Amino acid sequence: RRSNPPEINLTALIDVVFLLLIFFMVSTTFKEDARISLQLPEAQGDGESVEQVESVTIVIDRAGTFYVDDRQVVDTDVDTLKTAIAGAAGGETDIPVILKADARTPHQSVITAMDAASRLGLVRFSFAASRPDAGQ
Repeated sequence: RRSNPPEINLTALIDVVFLLLIFFMVSTTFKEDARISLQLPEAQGDGESVEQVESVTIVIDRAGTFYVDDRQVVDTDVDTLKTAIAGAAGGETDIPVILKADARTPHQSVITAMDAASRLGLVRFSFAASRPDAGQ
């Protein structure tokens, strides 16, 4: 008498795989759901007087509009911003860049300004902040 060869029942295995797949799909965190709301801090340090050094000042308002040395940049394109920074720097690469951004400025706008300045060889950055008791 011959016995039947052993057989693996794949139906149960496929059910388990599909249940795991559904579990991981439901428990995955998507990028849009992972937003964090934060409020940027203010600086509490002592105000030090620094001797006036020639620098390029980039101001970014709440809407992401750029101002280079108090002149508004036409648009938010990196090449336009590079041209404005190059004009203000006068071809020098060792002068500092002061970034003054509103607390609610999009982070991408600050990165765009830093990228445009670094493409021109300007690598000395400082960020301006205000003390809470000094007012804005």
